[in-house]
Amino acid sequence: MTQSFQAEQATFLDLSGRAKFRLTGTERFRFLNGQITNDLRKAIETAAIEACMLNAKGKMNGHLFVSAQGESFSVDTEPELRETLRTRLESYIIADDVQIEDVTDQFSLFHVLSEEQPTPAHGRIVSVRRSMKTGWDIWSDPAGHDALREQLSSTFAFLDSAAAEVMRIEQGIPRWGCELTEEIIPIEANLEQRTIDYEKGCYIGQEVISRTKMSGQTNKRLCGLISLGDIPLQPGMKLASASTAGREVGWITSATHSERLGKEIALGYAKRGFNDLGTALNPFAPEDSAQKARAISVEVVPLPFV
Repeated sequence: MTQSFQAEQATFLDLSGRAKFRLTGTERFRFLNGQITNDLRKAIETAAIEACMLNAKGKMNGHLFVSAQGESFSVDTEPELRETLRTRLESYIIADDVQIEDVTDQFSLFHVLSEEQPTPAHGRIVSVRRSMKTGWDIWSDPAGHDALREQLSSTFAFLDSAAAEVMRIEQGIPRWGCELTEEIIPIEANLEQRTIDYEKGCYIGQEVISRTKMSGQTNKRLCGLISLGDIPLQPGMKLASASTAGREVGWITSATHSERLGKEIALGYAKRGFNDLGTALNPFAPEDSAQKARAISVEVVPLPFV
């Protein structure tokens, strides 16, 4: 049974499985700032930034968080990007004085969702907004992982992976492998305010991002979806438009039952012209036809859900 929690509860997550890298070298700032969408000057020892890494077409190669640590930068990302993100970074090192070290197994990583900064017995504290709530990362020695988790449990409620996923969907936070893939432009995933700095210097993919901002239009947009008949939804379902004879106009990326809303909800992409609030769409499994699935209907709603 999925763990439930109150919105006002201070909670913590164990993110130790995330891939982690350390960038060193005299040209680390110039190099990394030219790879990410956010301004690296905002990444300091006590505060991390969220950013995307793009290809030349503006599509995503990765989604990451960066903080400074002495003469280095600490980067963390989803576990499935451990090899590809490092390879992506190393491919752009030509004659730069930059070294990239995989330190995934050298650190435990906990994230505390609380307005007040936690005071663990040990570990480096970094302010970072991984969700819609104020949060704090604790980087520590893995040898003290269990002791630190026990200490945090005395003050905060532990949020297991299932409950964390429900919270993520309720808050409309995109995740790599679900909403974020190599076919997505960050603006389409509503990451513009969180990850893009339009005043910083050049970075790979910047021209596409700037053109998208100037046009004010995207081909598709990440939306909140509510099942009108309380029928459970599933990732991978296609979205059809009743107004266009069942034409496919999007797809569902994540879905869950929200106890807080008492509804079946989902995140998904809908094409331009079909992602306005209040639009009704018909989900269907890929092996089915839209004609068979008209009993299922969802409505496009604002994000976050709560």
